[in-house]
Amino acid sequence: MSWNLQKEIKEILATEIGTQIFAPGRRTPVAFLYPNTYHLGMSNLGLHILYQVLNREGWACERVFLPETKKREEYAKTKTALFSMETQRPLADFPYICATISFEMDYLNFLIQLQMGHIKLLAEERGEKDPFVIIGGPCATFNPEPLAEFADLVVIGEGEETLPKLLRLLEQLRMERKTRREKLLAAAQLPGVYVPQFYVPQYDRTGAFTSMEHLATVPEIISRQWVKELDAYPHTSAIISPYTEFANMFIVEVARGCGRHCRFCMAGYCFRRPRNRKLGLLLQDIRQRPEQAAKVGLMGAAVSDYPEMKQLTSTLAEEHISFSCASLRADSLDRKLVQALAESGQRTMTVAPEAGSVRMRDAINKGITEEHIYQAMEYAALAGMPNIKLYFMIGLPGETDEDIDEMIALVHRVRSRMDELGHKGDLVLSVNAFIPKPFTPYQWSPLEEVKVLKRRFKTLQNGFRKDRRIRLLTESLKETVLQAALARGNRRLGKVLLWAAENRTGLKEAFQSHHILPEELACRKIKTGEPLPWDHLDMGVSKMYLLKEMENSRTGKFTPGCFDGCKRCGVCK
Repeated sequence: MSWNLQKEIKEILATEIGTQIFAPGRRTPVAFLYPNTYHLGMSNLGLHILYQVLNREGWACERVFLPETKKREEYAKTKTALFSMETQRPLADFPYICATISFEMDYLNFLIQLQMGHIKLLAEERGEKDPFVIIGGPCATFNPEPLAEFADLVVIGEGEETLPKLLRLLEQLRMERKTRREKLLAAAQLPGVYVPQFYVPQYDRTGAFTSMEHLATVPEIISRQWVKELDAYPHTSAIISPYTEFANMFIVEVARGCGRHCRFCMAGYCFRRPRNRKLGLLLQDIRQRPEQAAKVGLMGAAVSDYPEMKQLTSTLAEEHISFSCASLRADSLDRKLVQALAESGQRTMTVAPEAGSVRMRDAINKGITEEHIYQAMEYAALAGMPNIKLYFMIGLPGETDEDIDEMIALVHRVRSRMDELGHKGDLVLSVNAFIPKPFTPYQWSPLEEVKVLKRRFKTLQNGFRKDRRIRLLTESLKETVLQAALARGNRRLGKVLLWAAENRTGLKEAFQSHHILPEELACRKIKTGEPLPWDHLDMGVSKMYLLKEMENSRTGKFTPGCFDGCKRCGVCK
């Protein structure tokens, strides 16, 4: 093991507050992989929550991140196997390796981590002495198929309850000296646990997916698990670190899920139904946070919809606790909240209209009007918040060039209103291409053609070129296409990922080597009666509901949000 690499990890550990390190032999170690850098991984609240859950349940959870490119060269040069943060234990020495997969572009990173840890990539090649590789997270929940050949087990849904149950079962069976296959068969009986090797996808002569066959001894359908009582589980940062996106900030999940029914949003469907944490518990944990965490970050899919937001933020302000929020809904803001954010040092009001025209906002069920945006701007101006940031998407189903023109006109009106209100800062636009995701009403829709997206991005650039106070931020269209291809891909994409990992290339080269055009996969419209690679998974939302919402999108019909007693989508049975 490289002394320099080990020294660097120990130096990072020395800056952390809240790290839990257990003496060897006292607990069974569990590796927790985040398939990206320390900086990004430690900014992920899900990692912090499961870190606390596993340690509370009696395991020794140890984090493993993807080294930056230059550091990977040193790992290779010194023949050092990837190791954990807490005890610098080599990855292959862990009996259980868990990974949270939140983004499609991290799929290859995950395989690189396994490679660097000397773990066999294919699950079918692992034997009795090899670790179990368990994946979970939003991408693994909605469509694990591109990664299915690499995972021994997949946790479908939220992991706070399922993951400890799964690990306890595997550990019990290990003590009973059961074989690897016996352990996997037993694990497949747990609700929310998917064992891919017992499910075999079928294809027709053209290579199109037709069905998923499975062993008679495992469930035909795997149901998403979700935590009914959020307050029974941790909801804050486990470790405070200066080397993250939210340096030395204490992150708090105030609520989970969103009941707004935006038709494009995977998070809205992935974490349905909406659940709120008790105000008293939130304040208790905030008050007990480490003193090094001067600022508190309030997190949630729709944080300003939290029913006790006014009481929470006014209490924080009264106690002189600085805080910030994630992107806020313009239609649920109030002046006091914005004032408190400004007094805490927040300089940018971030709002997500998502679409520039009224027609497209109706189509996606966003429910935000231009007046809502202006009201948010006025609150920000009165509070002395100089900058405005707006999130938009292009390429939404049904979008036309006229909708792009309306987006440009809207942005110029916003800039003019900023001037009237005395906003002297920047107007920042984050504009990305819409990517259709499984288990949303747009799962059958194609990614817009790349040539159309390029033209529309060019139109936006030309539309804002004369005003330097408007800054346009976009993501790579090449990555967008790859992400869209993986998001709705079947198990055959595993061979593309495997080739990329083994040949140390990018995904583009791997697709080319298999004569697969990712744009064809991404931009394909799926027939509504066509079998889907994720049909053996149940998110709780019925396919009939998704089809109805797809039709409502076409007509622009509004769908009200979740309410008590509602049984429309199927989650609240």
